[in-house]
Parts: sequence; structure tokens; C-alpha cells
Amino acid sequence: MILLLAVLTGFLVGLGRAHWQNQAYTVPGFQSVWLIVVAFLPQLFMAYWPVTRHLFPDRLASAILLASLTLFLAFAWLNRRLPGMPILIVGLLLNFTVIAANGGWMPINPQTADFLTGKDVLQVMNLGDRFGEKDILLSAQNTYFEFLADRFLLPAWLSYRTAFSLGDVLIGLGAFWLLAKPIHKTNTMNTKGISA
Repeated sequence: MILLLAVLTGFLVGLGRAHWQNQAYTVPGFQSVWLIVVAFLPQLFMAYWPVTRHLFPDRLASAILLASLTLFLAFAWLNRRLPGMPILIVGLLLNFTVIAANGGWMPINPQTADFLTGKDVLQVMNLGDRFGEKDILLSAQNTYFEFLADRFLLPAWLSYRTAFSLGDVLIGLGAFWLLAKPIHKTNTMNTKGISA
């Protein structure tokens, strides 16, 4: 959700800036876009689609998550010269680090999980259980790189509840900058006409 909001906001800001400058807005020229599709589809089936999610054992699902992040990193590295992409790469690396260090899942502590569910999750779940799509319920003291875990929350007055990590913040910032900075195509014919 954080990434989707960043992409949408960045796109709208980019369109606005291009219109303000009387220029055409052009999306960045990405290389190897197919990597995004190959990286996301396994996550869709093992985490987000209820019909197939139960078919994946936790061990296989965690391996898929790490492989998916590796492909996202490969795509970002191939496009590292685009504006905002270095920030996005750092965010991906932070998420990969904490996920890899905690058994292939993004850790979340019971207090944060309680806020999301509105009840004491430890009454129905145990530490070490899978929580949500890609999280694992762990106490802070048993979490490696806990400062990189899903520990940040949206303001309580918002109806939508989600937890996110420092890596998610950087990924969102990178995606926003990538799309908010319009890429202009220079009209060479007009330039030559003016110079003549």
C-alpha cells in the first residue's frame, strides 16, 4: 500500500510538473521490465491470492520471497542511473537484509501486530507464526536487525491500518522521485528552427 501510494503520488506530481513547465511527461525508459513480472507473480500466488496461498508451505514461501526480492534488486540495479533508483535500491537491500536474517520473513513484534488486528494476537497465535502476507511474529529481543522490521505505523486516526519498515519508506521515496521528476524529450526540429 505504501509503495502504491508513492507510485500514484509521484506520477501525479510528475504530470503536474510537466504541465506547469509546458512539457510532455514521459515515463522513465526502464530496462528489463520483464524482471518485475517474474519477480511479482510468485509473490502474488504465495502471499496475496487466497486461492493459491495455502498451497505453499512456509519454507517454500519464504524461499520464494527471497528469490523475488533478488529479482527486484536485479531490475533496480540495471536501472540504477535513473533518478530515485539509488534510494530505492537501498530500501530493497534493507528489506532483503532483515528478511534473510529472520528466516525468509519480515519480522513484526506482537505490539505492532496487536494494533493492526485490534486484539491480543498472542491469544490466537504463537511467536514464530506467519502473520499476514509476508510477516513473521517475533519478539523484539529475538529479532535480528529489529530496527529494520515492520515496526512503523500510520497515524491512529487513519482508518487504514498497516505496518511498514524503514526499507519500505526508502523504496517509496525512490519510486516517488523516479516518477515525480518528468523526463523531457527535446524537440530537435524546434531547436534548429530557433537557432537558424
